[in-house]
Amino acid sequence: MLSLLILVAQTQAKEHPFRSIVILSLLLPFSYFVTNEFVRRKARIPGFDGPPGNPIFGNIPDIKYNAAEKYREWSKTYGDVYQIQLGNIPVIVCNSAEACRVIFGHFSQALSSRPVFYTFHKVLSNTAGTTIGTSPFSESLKRRRKGAASALNKPSVASYINHLDVETLAFIKEGLEYGATGTQSVDPMPMIQRLSLSLALTLNWGTRMGSRDDPLFHEITEVEEEISKFRSTSGNLQDYVPFLRLNPFSVGSKRAREMRQRRDVYLTKLNKDLDDRMEKGTHKPCIQANIIQDKEAKLNKEELTSISLTMLSGGLDTVTTLVTWSIALLGQRPDVQEKAVREIRKMFSEDNILCDPEDDMKCEYVMALVKECLRYYTVLRLALPRATVKDITYQGNLIPAGTTVYLNAWACNMDPKVWKDPDVFRPERWIEQPDAPLFTYGVGYRMCAGSLLANRELYLVFMRMLSCFEIEKGTDVETHPVKGSSDPTSLVTLPHRYEVKFRPRNQAKLRDQVQAREKVLGEC
Repeated sequence: MLSLLILVAQTQAKEHPFRSIVILSLLLPFSYFVTNEFVRRKARIPGFDGPPGNPIFGNIPDIKYNAAEKYREWSKTYGDVYQIQLGNIPVIVCNSAEACRVIFGHFSQALSSRPVFYTFHKVLSNTAGTTIGTSPFSESLKRRRKGAASALNKPSVASYINHLDVETLAFIKEGLEYGATGTQSVDPMPMIQRLSLSLALTLNWGTRMGSRDDPLFHEITEVEEEISKFRSTSGNLQDYVPFLRLNPFSVGSKRAREMRQRRDVYLTKLNKDLDDRMEKGTHKPCIQANIIQDKEAKLNKEELTSISLTMLSGGLDTVTTLVTWSIALLGQRPDVQEKAVREIRKMFSEDNILCDPEDDMKCEYVMALVKECLRYYTVLRLALPRATVKDITYQGNLIPAGTTVYLNAWACNMDPKVWKDPDVFRPERWIEQPDAPLFTYGVGYRMCAGSLLANRELYLVFMRMLSCFEIEKGTDVETHPVKGSSDPTSLVTLPHRYEVKFRPRNQAKLRDQVQAREKVLGEC
C-alpha cells in the first residue's frame, strides 16, 4: 500500500509539479502540527492538573509577562503544585512554602540538576561555559561547588570585611559628591552597579572597579544585563519550540552570540591580568588565585571560569537589583528610614556615622529591613529551574526523572499561610517571626552559595546609607514589585529608572569621617 502511494505521488510530481508543491507545502505544516500535538499530549505528567494551553506553544503566551505572578494566580485555581506546558516541555510549578519544603527540602538531592536550554546553554555559553547556578549536575559541578563553598562560607565572608568597607565607603562618597550634598537628584543605578561589580572583581580577581567612568564598567554591566535576559524562563521561544531553531535569521541567537563574544573578551583580559600579576608576585589574595594555587582543588580552566562567572553575575544580579528597588521604596517611606536611624543610633552615634563594618549584623531592625526587601522584591521571582535526576512522588503522584520543576520563590515569599499581610511592606514581621522561611536564595542543594556574602554586603550598605543620608524622592516611580517592573519578561526584575536625593544628615561630620576612613584604608 505504501509503495503504491509513493508511486502515485511520484507520478503526480512529474505530471503536475506546481500543484504537487502547493499540496506538499500544505501537508508538511499540517503533519508537523498533528505530530507535535500528539507528542505534547503524551509528554504531560499524569496526576497533575493545570491550565489549558495553546497548540504548539502551550502556556507560553499566558506567562510572557510577570510569569511568577501569573503562576501565583493559577495556584488559586489549580492548587499549590500543578503542571504547565511550555511548548513541548511539561513543567511542575511549586507555589507555596509548605509544598516547597516537601519537594525541594525532602527531595533535595533528587532535584540537584538544571534543565538545558538551547539559547543559554548551547548558543550563549558554549565558549566560556555556564555559572555554577545554571550548570546541570555533574562531577565537574561538584568540584566547582566545593571550590565556591570554601570561598563563600562564614569564615571566608568575615575575611572580606575590609573589601566591603572599601566599596561601601566609595558608595557613600559617590552619593555625597554626585548628589551635590543633597541638592541634586541622582540616578543611583550606576553607583549601585559600580559597588556590586567592584566587589565581585576584588573578591575574584583582586582588582577594583574604582570609577563608573571606566570603559570596562560600561562593557561588563551592559553585557551581563543582556545575558541575564537569556536566562529568562519565558523570553526565548526557541528553547521550547524546536522548529524555531531552524531560523537562520533568529534575532535571539544572533544577540546571544554577540554577547558571548563580548564577554569572552573581558573574561580573557581579567584572567590574563591576574596571571601576569601572579607571575610577577604582585597579585593580591583573591578567590581565583587561591583556587589556582590550591593543588587539591584540581579545577581546569573552564571550571575556574565558571566560578568567575558565578561571582560576576551573582553580584550584579542580586545586590544591584535589591538595592535599586530598596532605595526607590525608602525614598517614599520616611517612616521606615526614621525607625532605622533610631535603631542605628542606639549602636553608633553621629561621631561614628559610617558605623562599624565589623558589626556582624547586630542591628535587629536593619537586618529585618534587609530581609523584608529580599522578600518583597524577590530578586529571582522564579528561582533558576531544577531538573529531577531520579523519580520522586508528591502526594501520590509520580514526577519522573528528567522533569523540569519551578520554584516560584515570589509566590512562596507571599504565602498567606506564612504571613497574614504578605502584600504589605513591613520589616517588623521579621522581628515578630525571626524563623519564618525566606525563599529568595532558593531552597535545598542548589540554593545560592553566596547568600552569606550578599546578606553581609546588603546589611552594611543599608547601615551606612541610612546612617549617613536621608533619602528623598527625586522623581516619581512605581515601587510595587509587580506593577513597577521595567521589563516584566526578564528573569531579574528591575524598577524603571528614577532619581533620588541623598541629603546628608550631618554634612560636616560625614565629609570628615569619609576622608579619615579613606586615609586609614589607604594605609592598610
